[in-house]
Amino acid sequence: MPKQHTYVLGLNTYDHDVSACLLRDGAIAFAIAKERITRNKHASGFYKEVTDYCLQAEGITLDDVDLVVRNCYIMPVPEMEERLVYFDAPGFLPEFERGEAAKHPLYRSGQDKVVSISHHLAHAYSAFAVSPFEEGVVMIVDGVGSYQSDVMEAYPAGDTATPLARESESYYKFKGNELECLKKVWMEPDRGFLSDEFYTMPGLGALYSRASTYIFGDWNKCGELMGLAPYGRHEQVKHLLELTDGKLQVPRWTGEFTQPHIFDGSSWEKSPSMRHWEDLAWRVQDDTENVLLARARWLRETTGAKNLCMAGGVALNCVANGRVAREAGFDNVWIQPAAGDDGIAIGCAYYGWLEILKQRRSFVMDHSYVGKPYSEQEAASALRKFLVRIQVDARRSDNVCRDTARLLADQRVIGWFQDRSEFGPRALGNRSLLADPRKPEMKDILNSRVKHRQAFRPFAPIVLAERMKDVFEGEEDSPFMLIAKPVRPEWRDKIPAIVHVDGTARVQTVREATNPMLYRLLKEFEALTGVPVLINTSFNIKGEPIVETPEDAVACFLNTGIDNLVLHDTVVTKTAMHRVVAPLVNTFTDVATLVASTQPAGAGTG
Repeated sequence: MPKQHTYVLGLNTYDHDVSACLLRDGAIAFAIAKERITRNKHASGFYKEVTDYCLQAEGITLDDVDLVVRNCYIMPVPEMEERLVYFDAPGFLPEFERGEAAKHPLYRSGQDKVVSISHHLAHAYSAFAVSPFEEGVVMIVDGVGSYQSDVMEAYPAGDTATPLARESESYYKFKGNELECLKKVWMEPDRGFLSDEFYTMPGLGALYSRASTYIFGDWNKCGELMGLAPYGRHEQVKHLLELTDGKLQVPRWTGEFTQPHIFDGSSWEKSPSMRHWEDLAWRVQDDTENVLLARARWLRETTGAKNLCMAGGVALNCVANGRVAREAGFDNVWIQPAAGDDGIAIGCAYYGWLEILKQRRSFVMDHSYVGKPYSEQEAASALRKFLVRIQVDARRSDNVCRDTARLLADQRVIGWFQDRSEFGPRALGNRSLLADPRKPEMKDILNSRVKHRQAFRPFAPIVLAERMKDVFEGEEDSPFMLIAKPVRPEWRDKIPAIVHVDGTARVQTVREATNPMLYRLLKEFEALTGVPVLINTSFNIKGEPIVETPEDAVACFLNTGIDNLVLHDTVVTKTAMHRVVAPLVNTFTDVATLVASTQPAGAGTG
């Protein structure tokens, strides 16, 4: 029987946000981040789970895959895997995964169909290859990329660096399949006891992570840093980034910054350093915006391009993106929804499709719903489990959008689970918590009862695409919740729960063509209230990944203050027994976890 399809598998491996993307004849069939499967945020390690997820969803085996393209930003994957044989690095390959890795056909593979590419090159392909543009330019800015010695693409001779310098910024132009690097900005290694940490290096994204580490104790809290920035006073902290004649200067982090957050059991929000942290957050955000805007303008002026594509972790900064979209002079700006390292899997796959297999671009990523679908039987099974069934009342609805809109208008918090999961860090309406934005207290309700996160952090709105310009300022579309827009003054009192302290909101525009269920829900809510906007935040609690399966959704629903779960067309409500059963289940789970943690490695319980 002749082979029906050509398959390319892209993989981001070993470090944070391990992920996979499977292309079927040049279109994304499935993509997933490991954290959604293992329930460990930003999961690193081996890539068996994400590979299996995509292959099983498509109903094929690894033998059916024509090409596998991988990346690890630390070093090329073959070298990484060779070192892991003799080097104990549990952050990259924990002990419990070593056995299955050693047996896996892709681990230390010598097959011709398995290749490795460098980091910013993968980011670039994740952006332009699935954009709606035939030609344009690409901006890649992140915390850290490949070593200079490992970079694969040609770049201008004047952008010199030592072999151990790391990618920080990369700028390209493209036409059709062709990609040309216009500029590389490097970070040279620094000496000191944190010399191996990228956030000590002099780079744009690295500096942002440095400030995140200083304020939150975690380099990967950049979203929180962006949310904190509007609370800061202007010009209270010296510049941390300066651009002179196109050259980035990152002044050394000095001992004048004497108030780092240290995990000592005290309350972060009640810290006497809060005013200082707010001022520093404003400074690093303002510096970042100004440098990115200058770079984008340089790209446009140098090339005359009308279209800009963006990827890399810094492209998740929706406030900076908004300024670039409005002020850089491009006609169109398209941002990869998985702009961080999970999106590397998409770039790897498309490098294989376009550059190695020499196929043409034909796919546009106009939505990110590329998880596998879950059947009605799977959804029903999650609700039939004994300890679930006695805590809930589940009723099928003949018009679930109408019924959900009524619940939302009654100030209920809804867990909304539909169709295929979103790829990337944003919940875009298939794995979302939804709420009414008309009362300011809804923000505090969501934070205290469900999300359990800092009170300063804003919640994002979803809006009917055709009503966006009525409610928000600016012409630019924002289908992936990656552009912040000012809320029009006449709407700020109508939807106060989504208005940040600076008068902006991180907008997602919704179209019937890409998410008909969410679109119908917004239309029903507008018919009831006159408001074409809902609060949309990710279906999870602080510290956990967004839910993936019906079981994940039910567990989150039962363990939080979510009022109703809408699982496909079933509306689920907690019963009076929930108040009795839930504490017992939680106590048993805590005891079971404690017992398991005291078992010797490999010991059973039965």
